Amino acid sequence: MNQKEIDSVIVLEPLERYKYFIKKVADAEVFFTLIDKNCDYVLSELEEQKLFPMWSSIEYAELCKINGWEQHIVKTLDLDDLENEIIDFIANEGCLINVFPVYDNTGFVVSLTEFSRDLGAELSKYG
Repeated sequence: MNQKEIDSVIVLEPLERYKYFIKKVADAEVFFTLIDKNCDYVLSELEEQKLFPMWSSIEYAELCKINGWEQHIVKTLDLDDLENEIIDFIANEGCLINVFPVYDNTGFVVSLTEFSRDLGAELSKYG
């Protein structure tokens, strides 16, 4: 991924970054999140709601390792991980999904149901 693409994507509105994320993840079948030194998923909070962050590439995740998140590790996940682990984790924790935060700004926040519907619709195009 080149710097020009990174620079152009991070300035998009959250909904546009979400659409970009869905297309990229459907195409590559991988996404990224952060874990701490104990290999636990890193969550943020917004108005007392837990948020699970996701990015479409490691470069975007790295940009969010600021303001107390510097020591966190970017973890690569695939669609099998999503189905077999992440969906249950998000549901059990009562999280919303924070798709594509940039630096310390919240991304597009969606429910697990909305996220699954949108990603499923995009994946169906790859038949």
